Amino acid sequence: QSQLVESGGGLVQPGGSLRLSCAASGFLLDDYGVGWFRQAPGKEREWVSCQTSRGRMSEYADSVKGRFTISRDSARNMAFLQMNSLKAEDTGVYFCARVPGRSVCSQRFEEYDYWGRGTQVTVSS
Repeated sequence: QSQLVESGGGLVQPGGSLRLSCAASGFLLDDYGVGWFRQAPGKEREWVSCQTSRGRMSEYADSVKGRFTISRDSARNMAFLQMNSLKAEDTGVYFCARVPGRSVCSQRFEEYDYWGRGTQVTVSS
């Protein structure tokens, strides 16, 4: 059974950092592109970042470019989102998801076929 589980969320002050993890089981994450999305209360789900298989290409939303870094650990079958210089507007539930295809890095949530349940990130003083 394929599964994605996020962890690493929490409460952090503005300017702080968090590292989100996404653990995959039941399939090889390297066979898929990986994306991170977030959803703030009362707002639609928003694409944050994506990466092709083996980290060959990464893309970021303008709102997080230069502050967030997506990465993978093939040996551990995991993906990560390092978030630095966090702002209040980064608050939300963060989801990781897989997209079929090794060379795919998509901003469109409908292209992703498996999602984790999310981890809450709250940026507040």
